[in-house]
Amino acid sequence: MTNKWKPTDWRKKPIVQVPEYPDKKALENVEKTLKNLPPLVSAGESRKLQQYLSDASEGKCFVLQGGDCAESFADFHPNYIRDTLRVLLQMSVILTFGASLPVIKLSRLGGQFAKPRSEPTEKKDGKELDSYRGDIINGLDFTDEARTPDPNRMIRAYNQSASTLNLLRALSQGGYADLNQVHRWNLGFVDKSPQGEKYKEIANQITESLSFMEACGINSDTVPEIREMKLFTSHESLLLSYEEALTRIDSTSGKWYDCSAHMLWVGDRTRDINGAHINFLSGLANPIGLKVGPTLSIDDLLKLIDKLNPENEKGRLTLITRLGHENVSKMLPQLLKKIKSEGKNVNWFCDPMHANTIKSSTNYKTRPFKNILKEVELFFDIHKSENTIVSGVHFEMTGQEVTECTGGAQEISDEKLGDRYRTHCDPRLNASQALEMAFLTAEALKKIREEKNSQKKNIIANN
Repeated sequence: MTNKWKPTDWRKKPIVQVPEYPDKKALENVEKTLKNLPPLVSAGESRKLQQYLSDASEGKCFVLQGGDCAESFADFHPNYIRDTLRVLLQMSVILTFGASLPVIKLSRLGGQFAKPRSEPTEKKDGKELDSYRGDIINGLDFTDEARTPDPNRMIRAYNQSASTLNLLRALSQGGYADLNQVHRWNLGFVDKSPQGEKYKEIANQITESLSFMEACGINSDTVPEIREMKLFTSHESLLLSYEEALTRIDSTSGKWYDCSAHMLWVGDRTRDINGAHINFLSGLANPIGLKVGPTLSIDDLLKLIDKLNPENEKGRLTLITRLGHENVSKMLPQLLKKIKSEGKNVNWFCDPMHANTIKSSTNYKTRPFKNILKEVELFFDIHKSENTIVSGVHFEMTGQEVTECTGGAQEISDEKLGDRYRTHCDPRLNASQALEMAFLTAEALKKIREEKNSQKKNIIANN
């Protein structure tokens, strides 16, 4: 970050994955309107998240990043938001129980509206229209009107984000996240599943522990952390007109913060070091994420790290690897060795979703659960071998009973994908699959914890 940087500088750089708005005057008016609207998050909250991320880089806590692939206007409902939060709460309880570490919740909610596309246009029945780029840009229906980029959608996305964040804050601070409610978080369709039964066992042990603590005078009145949770938001910084309009100078630090979310990340398609997206993110004081795909060379990654985190701050930059279960073993060790030898302070998250997308035999875009799990397992194993720290995981998931990813304990087959295939973009884990993934991740964290404890005991015994 430099004092010379301005939020408008990206406009002078080459840019990809952005819409061409036919009505330029309407776009200008929307940008002016957004600049005068209140921030969605505060700079102080973003600084707090960076401190947690710094702690995660040292193994003092663990980060669970998850939520919808792409939020939509049609699915905007308080129950939908509540159910997604409820799965995040359940997953965090499972991870906390396994790792014996605080789990920081980083949601993909309240701003994840824009999506990059492989092709700028789409053809159907001989007709060619703009690709769907997320509800903040255009509509899903395959019509000229819906697919024409409309800047006014940014205002609707802002308003929906504000309402979503308002509800999330109310739920996380108003008692819904109280650990005494741990049994009530079980979703109806998960309750009778194997994951639901395992979750009940953990919930019972938590309840017993809370009863003991209360007998000792420790309860949610004396310890607010029992009844409240800290929840942060994140999304991909893709639509820069929107992001620029919500970027403000913090009166406390004098630094620029994008107040649309606590953390922003740059995707695998927009990480050109000379491009607009990297230029924009380089000037923000928010924590930043960088997706690391199989086409990113080590040399280019090091240059991006220096560009996005020139002061080598802890907690500033998170590398979110999306290598695929077939590539992670041959690529991740090299990345870890090089970055460790260079002394770069980064967080390592595993995104096992994006590089494991395939086309099913029934022509649905899907993600096999076994491949997602394989990448997570290998990610942990490789970090263990290299003596580096796993800071977090990144899942696309929902609290709804969808059938979008095949496999898992529910044994969703290709033929069952059409039963409840609801995503507007990429396939998501449903609540049952998300809990299953949380249990498996917790086991990996537990092994790390037990090994560390064993090493400490050996050191003490030898001394």
